[in-house]
Amino acid sequence: MNGEPDIVKNFLLKTLRLQAIEKRIDCFTLGEGVMPASFKVLHDPVRKTDTMIADFGESAIGRVAPVDSGFWWIILLRAYVKSTGDHSLADKPDCQRGMRLILTLCLSDGFDTFPTLLCADGCCMIDRRMGIYGYPIEIQSLFFMALRSAKFLLKPEGEGKEFLERIDKRLQALSFHIREYFWLDHTQLNNIYRYKTEEYSHTAVNKFNASAIMDLFEERWEELVGDMPLKASYPALEGKEWQIVTGCDPKNTRWSYHNGGSWPVILWMVTAACIKSGRPQITRKAIEQVEQRLSKDGWPEYYDGKAGRYVGKQARKFQTWSIAGYLVAKMMLEDPSNLGLIAFEEDKKMKPALTRSASWTA
Repeated sequence: MNGEPDIVKNFLLKTLRLQAIEKRIDCFTLGEGVMPASFKVLHDPVRKTDTMIADFGESAIGRVAPVDSGFWWIILLRAYVKSTGDHSLADKPDCQRGMRLILTLCLSDGFDTFPTLLCADGCCMIDRRMGIYGYPIEIQSLFFMALRSAKFLLKPEGEGKEFLERIDKRLQALSFHIREYFWLDHTQLNNIYRYKTEEYSHTAVNKFNASAIMDLFEERWEELVGDMPLKASYPALEGKEWQIVTGCDPKNTRWSYHNGGSWPVILWMVTAACIKSGRPQITRKAIEQVEQRLSKDGWPEYYDGKAGRYVGKQARKFQTWSIAGYLVAKMMLEDPSNLGLIAFEEDKKMKPALTRSASWTA
């Protein structure tokens, strides 16, 4: 967005090289497509060389391989191409192979009966035990975006043709499934309340429909946003539930860190969603709140408290993604065409007709 695409290009190529490293944790070798969760740069002052040391989960708190980083890599590659108009980077054999390796991990056949991606607790931004194993919405959203991005980037020749066919099938099923099952509103809850007690076989139709999530933010601003946008999860786990799910994690106490803490980095994603849904007033309000505090507080990583009033107990200051999240939000609001780098037009083929449950009775 700032007209410095070479930085992005170098990052994409460097991390692609890290993907090619053999990834071993104890005696087990990870799949080829796994991208590192992070990396360190070690400087040798004698030889005057820099070495990149990648972490594929062996140094993570949960000792879990990252699922999200591969998706972000594909999304960022598409953003680079959209920004520069330069397809030559994505067309490189190494980049095409890197995408195919990531997609192989998530499109391979298994025991799943759903099009969503099954994953372990701690495999994404929430990298500690928080009970988000299974099908967390964060991973499904990134999976969807990565598939849309790969569809735009993959060349149809050779292996690419088969992947594009698999992507089309998965996107249609994934889009329908998320819209049907991942969102509840008052009307749907009332419908569900009136479902028959027991349903079996093909006549069982407990369907949940998507509705306007932006309405929820406006109506429940104090709970979901408070003094600092935006909570990583809601509501907070506490008591016995906190003890069992997090293993009494002292960093994830209630309304702190991942457990209901507020993360300024999410601001740019909220801004993108607000612009796309025609609700810029919501993000303007959020940005105004951020501008009152974030810079004065030293750009912390996260905030604690039910309303996000306190700088996080162990929050790192001058956190890169807190700064970047604010800048990207401002740049998108000032020039909404920037949204095109990280958003897609609606695909009408994937928009399902919303129907009333067969078990609903008047």
